[in-house]
Amino acid sequence: MIRRSLCRPARRPIRPWLTAAVAAGLAAPAALVSQQAPLRDFDAYVARAVQDWRVPGLAMVVVKDDSVVFIKGYGVRELGKPDPVTVHTRFGVMSTTKAYTTMLLAMLADSGRVGWDDPVTKYIPGLELRDPWVTRELTVRDIVTHRVGFPDPGYLWYGQTLGMDEIVHRLRFVPPATSFRSRYAYNNVAYAMAGQIAGRAGGATWQALVRSRIYQPLGMTESYPDAHEMQAAGVTDVSSPHGIVRDTVRVLPVAAPIVDPIAPAGAMFSTVTDEAKWLRFLLDSARVGGKRLLSARGFAQLFTAQQMVPPEEFYPTARLTHPHFVAYGMGWFLEDYRGEYVAFHTGSIDGRSAIVGLIPDRRLGVAIFTNLDHSELRHALMYTVFDRFIGPPAGVRHDWSAEMRTMYLALRDTAMTRRRAADSAHVTGTHPTLALDRYAGNYADSLFGSAVVRTEAGHLTLQIGEQVGDLEHWQYDTFRVHWRQPLNDPDAVGFVLSADGKVAELRVDDGAMHFRRARE
Repeated sequence: MIRRSLCRPARRPIRPWLTAAVAAGLAAPAALVSQQAPLRDFDAYVARAVQDWRVPGLAMVVVKDDSVVFIKGYGVRELGKPDPVTVHTRFGVMSTTKAYTTMLLAMLADSGRVGWDDPVTKYIPGLELRDPWVTRELTVRDIVTHRVGFPDPGYLWYGQTLGMDEIVHRLRFVPPATSFRSRYAYNNVAYAMAGQIAGRAGGATWQALVRSRIYQPLGMTESYPDAHEMQAAGVTDVSSPHGIVRDTVRVLPVAAPIVDPIAPAGAMFSTVTDEAKWLRFLLDSARVGGKRLLSARGFAQLFTAQQMVPPEEFYPTARLTHPHFVAYGMGWFLEDYRGEYVAFHTGSIDGRSAIVGLIPDRRLGVAIFTNLDHSELRHALMYTVFDRFIGPPAGVRHDWSAEMRTMYLALRDTAMTRRRAADSAHVTGTHPTLALDRYAGNYADSLFGSAVVRTEAGHLTLQIGEQVGDLEHWQYDTFRVHWRQPLNDPDAVGFVLSADGKVAELRVDDGAMHFRRARE
């Protein structure tokens, strides 16, 4: 399927990536590896887990009581090349960027420039949603807590070149999935609007505010708010994206600026050296060098439950960690773990994975970056760090790397079984109603934009935005599109004929996207 989200916890394709080890150097020199009791032998545990989960490169940092107690890089920046991951290698921060965006908004709220319960239209007057009442009532708080009434319209930014003004314009055509504020639904475009609001309230771009209000005071000299700025600076120590393609770890042809169209939702690049500074800042309740950059009240807002997260929208790890509650604050998932209050957030986009987790009451924080697509080793290492500092649990001591790896293997197998069952309904022996060239043409929709079907070397191709795929006949007037992006699963593509026998409509992903045939 067309990949449409940065780190939506559920409903992600399960990748077959949990078998043999990557033949790469897996132990870059540590800048600091603590041998204090909680982390004794932890370095060896991580190195083994990196091999088991087939991760080409990983960097992580642990902060306890304002001190960096573990920081190290593992593996290589790119398979087939010798450059090691170090504590200064840039990784995609992805959706952990959201916490920076809400931090900016909280700072602006402190100074009275923005209010959490201000209407969004105060700052984005051109915004219109399908329901005029929702347009009027939508607040800043709503858009940073994923309760706008519909999930992320990723088709507006993933593989597209639309500017934010056009993305906002098209939101008026997005149908609601639920009633307003009634249910959590992860939404990256809403966070992009939050960044717009911060910029307009702060009198600068979101990127400039991140630099002046966060990076500079914290001394984060190795971080960039988006990929374009990083590339313009000529940075070369950057990890490359990887994925499992036909059970082989491969470098992916994914451009670093893939998230830049919605930068405040997940476009940052950083290092674990800089993330250590961010963790120390958060664990000291927004103080740096003894100076408070955000009021205690404003800081508390970020970590206060705002919206409950239903089980089907949360991570499968809950099957093993058994939280009593799961909620979303402002830029943070909130849960309990072994009696501790935990705040964390993941980040995922093609070929990259991240997690940042906090136990604020223990002043404990961890940040983990990898250059492998949806590598859930991130969760295993976070909970392992938590266990090391909480102390051994009563009963069995968990090996989270092994247990979570087993669980994700089972989920992968279940997903493959379901896919095979769906494929078994394929009706064989059918043919398209029309000659192939009769399906070729231009298609358009006010929400989804344009789609182009072409004939190429005896078969049809489909292009939506910058994504291109090859069509294979499936049954009747339904085809399968095999996207040329390696990680995108095939989608069903159906052509609807009008009464005169001509093609009238194109439907993609079982009608999730639909386009009318343009008049010729």
